[in-house]
Amino acid sequence: MKAMRNFLDSLAKIMALFRKELLTILKDRSSRSLLIAPALMQALLYGYGATYDLTNVPYALLDQSQGAASTELLARLDGTGVFHRVATLASSDQIAGTIDSGDALLVIGIPSDFETLRASGQQAPLQVILDGRNSSTAGLASAYVSSIVAAYNQSLGGAPSVAVVRRAWFNPNLESRWNLMPGLIASLSMLQTLMLAALSVAREREQGTFDQLLVTPLTPLQILIGKALPSILVGLLQSTIIFLIILFWFQIPMNGSVWLLYLGLFTFTVASVGIGLSISAVALNMQQAMLYTFMLIMPLMLLSGLLTPVRNMPAILQIATYANPLRFGIDTVRRVYLEGAGFSDVALNFVPLLIVGAITLPLAAWLFRNRLA
Repeated sequence: MKAMRNFLDSLAKIMALFRKELLTILKDRSSRSLLIAPALMQALLYGYGATYDLTNVPYALLDQSQGAASTELLARLDGTGVFHRVATLASSDQIAGTIDSGDALLVIGIPSDFETLRASGQQAPLQVILDGRNSSTAGLASAYVSSIVAAYNQSLGGAPSVAVVRRAWFNPNLESRWNLMPGLIASLSMLQTLMLAALSVAREREQGTFDQLLVTPLTPLQILIGKALPSILVGLLQSTIIFLIILFWFQIPMNGSVWLLYLGLFTFTVASVGIGLSISAVALNMQQAMLYTFMLIMPLMLLSGLLTPVRNMPAILQIATYANPLRFGIDTVRRVYLEGAGFSDVALNFVPLLIVGAITLPLAAWLFRNRLA
């Protein structure tokens, strides 16, 4: 009974601080507008205006012909320096796993009668299966393959003997919007969430009320939870707004579980809030908190994989992305939304998010007590 009373007493203290933080955020009309308007505006602007390009094309090969013609065509492909073969498949059953895992951007399939058809002057089909989740690079890669095939046909003379048959998985029409918009569910909400959390303690330091908060019966853990909950709530609210815009306004169909999507978003938001509260605990005033946040947001966005694939970055930067919760938040949302991935498919994305949260949240709680004003 005593433990229950202590728990209820602690919960009441946390909820009181939570209510106070929420009222601070919502009492100002301009602040209320900033919680919703940027998410709406940025989601629409990105949806209509943003595009991005190709840098590297990992591909898998299913060559059932093994003839001289297919070897020559593949030599042209590999000789470009852009296409890099990451797997040689033995059967068509391996195609789905290769695309689903993201190991290859496309799979090239050469049928067993490729050599016979080409030698007889008939069109020999060359199947190209694309990962439509990365529609911009997939579309450019497909066009590049087509140009290589066209050059190959021209070198043979006469009528074209090889015809490219293209299929795009997860994004049939290769619309870049389908790849970009799901990533915004995590990235746009992080901008506001990080800023909100970063200003939380810094605002009280500037107003001179943080020292009063420290001498209350609240423990650092209770202060941490009370400060974190409003930012988490706002982050999930903004993610929901962007999610609804993508689903109903842009009509991009969702293939996965809403519950798994929100589990990933919650874990990602907790990690983001931990970073924001650590910034807030270090900053002496709101100006410093905003400066630190703006300095951090740009690297987080650039290293997230939102606009450029992580695999195209230098090795040292790829290692640095493991400390970036936005990378794993975006990857989880994209895979659940577009691919319909289950928990087992994205489980490894939760590990870095939980590690970041487990480091930053206790760090923020320690800084609340030990950071000198």
